[in-house]
Amino acid sequence: MTSTDDKAAPPRRPRLIMLLPLFVFVALAAGFLIRLETGGNPDAIPSALIGRPAPDFDLPPLEGVARPGLARADLEGGVTVVNVFASWCGPCRIEHPQLMELAKDDGINLVAINYKDQPGNARRFLTDLGNPYAAIGVDPNGRAGIDWGLYGVPETFIIDATGTIRYKHIGPIGEDTLAEVIRPEIEKAMQPEG
Repeated sequence: MTSTDDKAAPPRRPRLIMLLPLFVFVALAAGFLIRLETGGNPDAIPSALIGRPAPDFDLPPLEGVARPGLARADLEGGVTVVNVFASWCGPCRIEHPQLMELAKDDGINLVAINYKDQPGNARRFLTDLGNPYAAIGVDPNGRAGIDWGLYGVPETFIIDATGTIRYKHIGPIGEDTLAEVIRPEIEKAMQPEG
């Protein structure tokens, strides 16, 4: 016969271990808050291509549109703005008036990569909204998009006269973005680095 006194009481867990998840959560929350307060932009997605030469590519033209295709060699000699668009992309329609405005600037070369699109749909898109592009390269399978590090469409790249990527904008370009971000970045790209 065993007595109840012979049974050992289960060991007590230290309360500190039970509070460990709370401490971890508070530390992570504090880190995120500090990052936000010190200028971290949660919308900014860094690009490994900034400051590097644009990728090597050679894309055919969009059939039925009187514009040449687009290749790496076309990105040198002056500031070039490369816009990646598709007819199926709603935000591409939103930014299109700003691209039409940007195309009026004789100081830049505005070109496009038509990404994973049907040629007929892309032609209708440009017929309906206007064609601001000096050249349009067609990327039907998205291979060039991979080389450019696309997250999606629309995306816009600013390339300096040496063919170096100086800026990348993800998402549609609104009026404020054109005035406060894109045009100043174009101006910076016109200045020699150093």
